[in-house]
Amino acid sequence: MTRIDYFCDPNAPRANSVVPSVTAVVRDDQGDVLLIHRTDNGLWALPGGGHDAGESIAQTVVREVQEETGILVVVDGIVGLYTDPRHVIAYDDGEVRQQFSICFRARPISGSLRTSSESKEVRWVPPADLDALDIHPSMRLRITHGLDDARAEPYIG
Repeated sequence: MTRIDYFCDPNAPRANSVVPSVTAVVRDDQGDVLLIHRTDNGLWALPGGGHDAGESIAQTVVREVQEETGILVVVDGIVGLYTDPRHVIAYDDGEVRQQFSICFRARPISGSLRTSSESKEVRWVPPADLDALDIHPSMRLRITHGLDDARAEPYIG
């Protein structure tokens, strides 16, 4: 399935669904950030995905990161809540989803990098190299917030 992300676009299609999802800012001991090169839109992003019935939201984070990257993580905290109705995601099946993502901080505890059906490339990226990657503005906001160690409260927006 392919998708198109619209952000602050007056010509964006109207949302017809909302699905709770997660993303995770995972940093290694060197401070590098775990990113995936998505197969559905070709952009670089934090690992994450939809919340499934029967699991806690922290379990969703652990499952999604491991599925997409091969890295097992422990959740350390919340970066923020990202629900901006000006960010919608249009899928090729007709679904147009309003963003609803809870972004977490997590740390790796085991595993090795591998791709999945959702990630054509997975890598640890030094923060100084982020500007060289094609990252959607809403994802970049989460990364910026997740790297801000001085941030006392989660972002709500």
